[in-house]
Amino acid sequence: MIHILSKETIDKIAAGEVAERPQSVVKELLDNAVDAGADAVSIEIRGGGLELIRVTDNGCGIPKNEVPTAFVRHATSKLETAEDIDHIRTMGFRGEALASIAAVSDVELITRTGDDLTGLLYRIREGREVSSREVGAPEGTTVVVRDFLLNVPVRRQFLKSPSVESSYIIDTVEKAALSHPDISFSLTVDGRSHLHSSGNGRLKDVIYIIYGQEVTANLMEVSFVSGMTKVAGYAGKPVISRSKRDYEVFFVNGRPIHSDVLQKAAEDAFAPFMMQHRFPMVILDIQLLPEEVDVNVHPRKTEVRFADSPAIYETVKEALTGALSKREHIVDAGAAGNDRHEPVRHAYASVPVPSDSLPGRDPLPFETKRQFDYVSDIVEELRKAGPLSARMLKEGSEETSEHEESRFLDPAAAPSFKMIGQVFETYWIIEYRDEMYLIDQHAAHEKVNYERFTKLIRSHAVSSQMLFPPVVLTLSPREAALLEKNAEAFEHLGYEIEEAGDRDYIVRAVPSNLPEIGDEAVLKDLIQSMSEETRGITSGLLEDKIASMSCKAAVKGSRPLSMQEMKALISELLTLDNPYACPHGRPTIARWSRSDLDKIFKRIV
Repeated sequence: MIHILSKETIDKIAAGEVAERPQSVVKELLDNAVDAGADAVSIEIRGGGLELIRVTDNGCGIPKNEVPTAFVRHATSKLETAEDIDHIRTMGFRGEALASIAAVSDVELITRTGDDLTGLLYRIREGREVSSREVGAPEGTTVVVRDFLLNVPVRRQFLKSPSVESSYIIDTVEKAALSHPDISFSLTVDGRSHLHSSGNGRLKDVIYIIYGQEVTANLMEVSFVSGMTKVAGYAGKPVISRSKRDYEVFFVNGRPIHSDVLQKAAEDAFAPFMMQHRFPMVILDIQLLPEEVDVNVHPRKTEVRFADSPAIYETVKEALTGALSKREHIVDAGAAGNDRHEPVRHAYASVPVPSDSLPGRDPLPFETKRQFDYVSDIVEELRKAGPLSARMLKEGSEETSEHEESRFLDPAAAPSFKMIGQVFETYWIIEYRDEMYLIDQHAAHEKVNYERFTKLIRSHAVSSQMLFPPVVLTLSPREAALLEKNAEAFEHLGYEIEEAGDRDYIVRAVPSNLPEIGDEAVLKDLIQSMSEETRGITSGLLEDKIASMSCKAAVKGSRPLSMQEMKALISELLTLDNPYACPHGRPTIARWSRSDLDKIFKRIV
């Protein structure tokens, strides 16, 4: 039998899409605060958000007569027709948040507009109005959510522990602060402050508060425009890497989103500079025309579709590649005692809150911009708390150093090199100005081989080297089919392969620059790596194989080299676009300053 569901049942079901967990509630309320034009937002939670969520903003407020309507499903001030979605610039627009939250919680809303002398206190529980009365209130809106999922115990039991739910909320608020550095955000968790941002509009200040000094000191500014698309933000130098994608943060028109396209663009840009299975740190905002991106993919609005994904990919990759190319990415071994691979939260991220500001002290907590003035003092405290220079916190400033003013890997610097020699028959020691450099001869030669061969492929200038005797391959039926399907691609790479019958193939020539690529096992591996659908050898597959072959062809460690050989290889290394890492991401060069060595030997403290 077909039943027509009651409004109460419909509301509970629909609430699961928007108000999935306390983090979802906080996100929706923050979106509303941003859309209201607030420049100060306070968030307080207890018990992972299950007991209490309180979000206060100093935005425009809601007219009293419209407050009940705001809790009706699909009621919104952000758009009027379906066509408006194509041009939406606000964070929210679906008109589901307040209705979904009120359906599964006890909600209290206090609001006042600038035109009203008094505000309105409106309470709704499980979707039903409980009370409505005028109260004194500052301009803005406060939403208090108590007993989240109180009437849906089955869903509540699938949530994580309060500490884990709190961590989700912290992450959401941090992303809001990063995407809107011009808004002051304050987050209190179970009576302790976890975040205060000044709202001064400087993204680097927010990054410092969230990620700490070590990360902030290793940032590269990203600013790139292609047509009507702008990419802006910061990227960590390759030494700031993670084992997961936790620190790949993307915004589209100020909206925090997850995007496989943007992740791939960032990781591909960093791939030549980074160890395999490590991920970069990027905080980027992609600004584009609203009609070029669909934000109405999911009720939670954390996913988007781009009208031209390949173009967005290329734009973001080019933006990051440009930022990377402006820096010299030599490992600063003098600071190796600091773990730069796993950035940590700043110690200031958890401090007690005065007792008079604890949740529950006042059923009508209001905060205005004046109450956020103390945040400006936090930056000064941060200056005192660590050696972050005033220059780093100055608007528009960029980190500069002697290393960037006089680049070591510049052909013009070569005449100033003082070749000291080889140590452990693996590393070369070079003195340059007031610094000492170590170069890994195997990694350096590997990168030279890789760049040399890839340039030849791109310029269609690969030559062949005959094999004496030729190599005979006996392939399986599938391998033989793949080889024949990609015969033209192999020929383009410099191979000469002919069929000898009975699934035997004769390899008569291989690429002359990397003759080791003609090894039977390697060639079979290359063939087996291709899928049935491949119309040719993919660029990713080809680069992986070239990297492997470059490694096999490179001079090994523990092999003595003459001074002339070292100078010749360094000269070629200096000509590369990215000489800082081998094709597998291992560093080729490390640096110690004279002061680093003086500290080791206690010449200076």
